[in-house]
Amino acid sequence: QVQLVESGGGLVQAGGPLSLSCAASGRISSIYTMYWYRQTPGYQRELVASITSEDNTNYAGSVKGRFTISRDNAKNTAYLQMNSLKPENTAVYYCHAYIIRSASYTGAGYWGQGTQVTVSS
Repeated sequence: QVQLVESGGGLVQAGGPLSLSCAASGRISSIYTMYWYRQTPGYQRELVASITSEDNTNYAGSVKGRFTISRDNAKNTAYLQMNSLKPENTAVYYCHAYIIRSASYTGAGYWGQGTQVTVSS
């Protein structure tokens, strides 16, 4: 059974850093692009950053220059380093990836359970 598990959320003061991790586990053949999304109550989930299997990255304009996405393919893990955090970055952060399962060599999109990030002013 394939799953994504996020970790690293918490409470941080404005201006501080926080790092998130997203580990994929199970019978995995390969992972395509990995994504970080975030969602606040009453709003749609929005894309924060993405990284392809070739390490090509893309960022939402509001986080460009402050957030860095990376991945370790050997560990099936993606990371999101968040610097200079602002109160408006408070949200539940979700990891998402399209994963090819080794048992069947079929793919599907998976979501993690989310991790809360709270930035205090």
